[in-house]
Amino acid sequence: MGSILLQAMLKNGLLSAALTSATVQHEERAKMLAAKLGIQVGTDNAAAAKGADIILVAVKPQVVQEVMREIRGQITPAQLIVSVAASVPTSMIESWLPENVPVIRAMPNTPCFIGSGMTGVCKGKYADAGHVALTCSMFDVVGRTVVVDEKHMDAVTGLSASGPAYIYIILESLAEAGVKVGLPRDVATLLAAQMTMGAARVVLETGDHPALLKDAVTTPAGCTIDGIMELEEGKLRVTLIKAVVKATQRAKELAFS
Repeated sequence: MGSILLQAMLKNGLLSAALTSATVQHEERAKMLAAKLGIQVGTDNAAAAKGADIILVAVKPQVVQEVMREIRGQITPAQLIVSVAASVPTSMIESWLPENVPVIRAMPNTPCFIGSGMTGVCKGKYADAGHVALTCSMFDVVGRTVVVDEKHMDAVTGLSASGPAYIYIILESLAEAGVKVGLPRDVATLLAAQMTMGAARVVLETGDHPALLKDAVTTPAGCTIDGIMELEEGKLRVTLIKAVVKATQRAKELAFS
């Protein structure tokens, strides 16, 4: 995710290559990324954090504490910490840093890579509205943002961060169905993907409830209602709900496992 966000923000001009640096764990990868992105990439977290205006923490939840300990000596309240580590509360990050350091927690998803991402944002104890606005402006470059209370961040993870995987399974299944009824695979995949994107845009642009939009497609005694009956009999609706609930429960555990 760190690489996806960095590439997208550089591509869209949000970050200046000359003023941006990154760190990775291994020297070989650092050299590869530096050549690919045209920025300074190293392995010294403390050196990278020193004097930085914004520090984006994009590591696994289990190593956030280690990274915070490495950079703690370089951090001041004039800097902003933005963490995209799932399940790690802002209060926990704050406890590993000097006092009064503003921390923002964000949860983006992989479609950020093509500018169609969705990011949930919440603020910690020392962050203010200006910090939230700045963070939203960062992630707005790669999609849409929504500000939520921190208690909802694990649900954001279970829904929109994990959600692309659910949609890919649905798309794959729809394409397979198209093949089953005689369509070439490439045509079936295109139909399924474009249809999904179009349906999502209708929801976003009209603001109408999905149930109303579904009813508009479902004509009396038509073919759509027969398809919907099969979905209901197969418990697609409850299965998707259970998937989000399960992913949300797992998100609560990641930092502690």
